[in-house]
Amino acid sequence: MELTISGPIGSGKSTVARLLSSTLGMKYLSTGDIFRENAAKHGMTVEAFNEYAEKHPEVDMEQDSYLIEKMRSSDGLVIDSRLAGWLSFRNGIPAFRVYITASIAVRIKRIANRENIDEAVASALLERREKSEAKRYMSLYSIDISDTSIYNVTLDTSALDAESAAGMVVTRIRELSA
Repeated sequence: MELTISGPIGSGKSTVARLLSSTLGMKYLSTGDIFRENAAKHGMTVEAFNEYAEKHPEVDMEQDSYLIEKMRSSDGLVIDSRLAGWLSFRNGIPAFRVYITASIAVRIKRIANRENIDEAVASALLERREKSEAKRYMSLYSIDISDTSIYNVTLDTSALDAESAAGMVVTRIRELSA
């Protein structure tokens, strides 16, 4: 069974997913890393590649097809992806789906720290990128990315460190698996 970790930018999903991968002894796959690699191959920033993807749906479709195939052919991946939960749900792929979120203020601070940029710049980047992704996911798949109804666990990390958040997910997995 796959473990999908989804949520908005800056929520802590990648950090928590890496910790879960290590803790549970499962392989880790990040579609964010794949997207960044594809942006670099095109000589673009992530923001520019997001805008490019709005006009070139094949970017998302190729990446999402790859992710679906990885989920179908694997047994035991921790997948860090905004759409992995929805893609597993829609394609009947067994997965424990986790949605991680945080307040907008916390997410802006995290992004500013991670990217070493001003919070106002982080806020603008976050708003632009989230609008782009929401538009693309709705257009391509009729998925409202803010709909958390398909997740087994929803966790707000605003006041949690990554280790605590990962521990809470592990506890919930064990409770639901018992």
